[in-house]
Amino acid sequence: MKTLNRYIGREVLGSSLLVLVGLIVLFAFFDLIRELGDLSAGYAFRRAVFYVLLGLPTHVYEVFPIAALIGTLFALAQLVGNSEYTVMRSSGASLPQIGWSLTRVGLVLVAITFALGEFVVPYSEKIAQQFKLQARNQVVAQEFRSGVWLRQDRNFINIRQVELPDTTLLGVKIYEFDTEHRLQSVSLAERGRYMGSNQWKLTGITQTVMEGGVTRVTRSPEMIWRSVLDPSFLSVLLVQPERMSAANLYQYIDYLAENKQKTSRYEIAFWKKVFYPVAVLVMMFLALPFAQFQRRSGGIGLRIFSGIMLGLLFYTFNMFFTYLGVLYDWPPLPSAVFPTLMFFVLAAGMLWWLERR
Repeated sequence: MKTLNRYIGREVLGSSLLVLVGLIVLFAFFDLIRELGDLSAGYAFRRAVFYVLLGLPTHVYEVFPIAALIGTLFALAQLVGNSEYTVMRSSGASLPQIGWSLTRVGLVLVAITFALGEFVVPYSEKIAQQFKLQARNQVVAQEFRSGVWLRQDRNFINIRQVELPDTTLLGVKIYEFDTEHRLQSVSLAERGRYMGSNQWKLTGITQTVMEGGVTRVTRSPEMIWRSVLDPSFLSVLLVQPERMSAANLYQYIDYLAENKQKTSRYEIAFWKKVFYPVAVLVMMFLALPFAQFQRRSGGIGLRIFSGIMLGLLFYTFNMFFTYLGVLYDWPPLPSAVFPTLMFFVLAAGMLWWLERR
């Protein structure tokens, strides 16, 4: 049985990695085409290529379950086509034993997926977005508990919070320095709304100006602030919850709760981070019933195509329930886990039905 486990594991792992490489190359090609439309003097072709390479870990993490499903389907189809699967079953290998062979390699892929999502993707995503901002607009950003910090020329800007989807700024602080790096003024605005043409309308302004050792405070209902910052930059400065690490999500949820802010989106993202690697194993189990179908009937290509469609359906359901959970304020854990649980029940039900027959 050890030989059978190693053989099945080697075939499934090799096929899954091959499919994964193919999908990543495809995604990288599309990303590069999209970036070519944004080329400028500061954002040259080599920088676009580097940015695409930094985004590869994110794609690997997102498509790992689908790659595992297609790879397992392909490996099992090869075993069926060569009559090896029939020989295994005829020699006494039960479905649970073959399932255990898949589980062994599946646990390795689960561990890789978890490590990518927890340690690699958050770091590479932040580096990629900061690299693109620096290359195109010389704007440097860093996210702290106090909000988002930006640097523009000699000015430092702190944005406490951004309301989506209209990208309204809350709690804007602008620190202006002179050429000698001495603080000239501090402007505090309650709200900011983008007006177009790199202009923001700030309201509820309190400005403190330092001139010749004298401090002067002025207040005004509104002012126009010109900045290279625009809503598209903010959308990348604010790291998407799905691409944050589980540890950072947990800390941020605690921070939002302390400040009595809504946490549902981040809680859903946290539980998805926890359970998403398990989806790799579920997808592999979902491929196993198709080997049974193929053994009893023809149309291997059609069966593989059906399995691929199931993988895409899982990906769609995963996003769909995330959006519904946030929109209707559903409990975070069920919203995050339901797609994976549903496909696990589907795979288990298909295997039970086949064995019963």
